[in-house]
Amino acid sequence: MLRAESSLSSEYPKPKGRRSYCRSLTDLAIFSSIPTVGFNMKRLQRGHVTLRCWDLGGQPRFRPMWERYCRNVNAIVFIVDIADMEKLPTAREELHQLMSHQTLEGIPLLVLGNKSDLPNKLTVDELIDAMDLKKISHRDVSCYGISAKEETNLEAVIQWLMKYANR
Repeated sequence: MLRAESSLSSEYPKPKGRRSYCRSLTDLAIFSSIPTVGFNMKRLQRGHVTLRCWDLGGQPRFRPMWERYCRNVNAIVFIVDIADMEKLPTAREELHQLMSHQTLEGIPLLVLGNKSDLPNKLTVDELIDAMDLKKISHRDVSCYGISAKEETNLEAVIQWLMKYANR
């Protein structure tokens, strides 16, 4: 199942990207211009649900470790810079490689197109096509446009995560 949710509104390291969005999720609202190197973990408490968010570095040397961190999770969130067209093919390949692991079968996937506030960016429908999201099966797949800088769709992402938190 694929849902494009632009009205509700792991990326390769960019300033004001994945790490900033993870921090926003945990109400820190601190915007860092330093890419994630390695792994960071943040907790978000919402009602009776605690979300643990792993921020995995996107550098090539960390990519083989992604699958291990994604085992036995409730959901996988993959953040893509929708204003950086050059990196989209690599992001698509890495996402499909990650989703091919049997250990991750059935885990819901949320693809977030970050930097929706920029003028030269993909729409959600274009992102779905560019990432070949319709080819990903055996799981629920959703796609939102976000802006870490402007905290666009922050609440929609939290609601999506909470939906899958107790599954």
